[in-house]
Amino acid sequence: MNQPLAYVHPGAKIAKNVVIEPFTTIHNNVIIGEGTWIGSNVTIMEGARIGKNCSIFPGAVISAVPQDLKYNDEETTVEIGDNVTIRECVTINRGTSDKMKTVIGNNCLIMAYCHIAHDCIVGNNCIFSNNSTLAGHITVGDYVILAGMTAVHQFCSIGNHAFVTGGSLVRKDVPPFVKAGREPLSYVGINSVGLRRRGYESEKIREIQNIYRILYQKNYNNTQASDLIEAEMEATPERDEILQFIKNSHRGIMKGYFKSN
Repeated sequence: MNQPLAYVHPGAKIAKNVVIEPFTTIHNNVIIGEGTWIGSNVTIMEGARIGKNCSIFPGAVISAVPQDLKYNDEETTVEIGDNVTIRECVTINRGTSDKMKTVIGNNCLIMAYCHIAHDCIVGNNCIFSNNSTLAGHITVGDYVILAGMTAVHQFCSIGNHAFVTGGSLVRKDVPPFVKAGREPLSYVGINSVGLRRRGYESEKIREIQNIYRILYQKNYNNTQASDLIEAEMEATPERDEILQFIKNSHRGIMKGYFKSN
């Protein structure tokens, strides 16, 4: 940590074995956990809470004030979990008075040039590929993958284990376990490859497929489909998670894909 070409504010709380490379600036009211490596030319501003064994690559800016006109200099935070990798030139803004914090869970990979805006809540084990952008107030579940240059509209939610294809514009909520693609963004199947990698058995994957067939392929509206799923499908954690996501959706869930003639 004894790096004469870096600036660390005396009020920052840095674990003893943190490595800080030259030309990095760490402001007051920052906490950084054990084993974290911070590359050169990184700026970590007030309110950053960074966990253990993270890697932050050159050019990243963590916990800058929100790009939001309603922000009124509240004392807010960015909270980053353990084992998170933040690649070159990523920007993560701290919260506003809405949630008072922006959160990144454990074991996430945030690739180069991604932006995560104020009041976003990101789960564990997520991968955001290059240039993916989250506007404010977005909720992302666990094991979500955003392929490169995905842009997510403010106040959207993305469910656990969802996969969004590259270059997508996410304007509606993306339910759990699905693949989302095309324009406008649509349901194109379930994320069976990701689910198998995470230990889901074939029978469980078929169950999830059958739920989404009712929702997206039977010409029901969301209320009718949800009632039918609840009535005809056995209660399981996955079924209930899907139904609860639909019920809680404020922006509405994305549509199914229909090929035009």
